[in-house]
Amino acid sequence: MLKHIEISKILLKSSIRKKEIILAGNLNLNIYGLLSCKSGKRMKKENRVFFESEKTAIKNGYRPCGHCMKEKYKNWKDGSVF
Repeated sequence: MLKHIEISKILLKSSIRKKEIILAGNLNLNIYGLLSCKSGKRMKKENRVFFESEKTAIKNGYRPCGHCMKEKYKNWKDGSVF
C-alpha cells in the first residue's frame, strides 16, 4: 500500500505505466477500486492509497468499490469469497 501524498507525480505515472499500481483506495473508508473509477477520481489526494494487486488491498482490510467493481462488491456484501 502506497499513500498518494508520499509518492512523486513522476514515480506514480511510471508505476501505473509499468502496471506496478493497478488499484486505488480510500484510506478513510477502506474501499478499493479501479484507477478509472469516477468516485475514486473525486477523492482527496490525502485520502488516496494505491495497491499493486487486489490481494494486497484485501489483506489491508479494504473492500471492493460498489461503483466500478459491482460484481465483486456484490460478492463481498453477500459474504462470498472473491
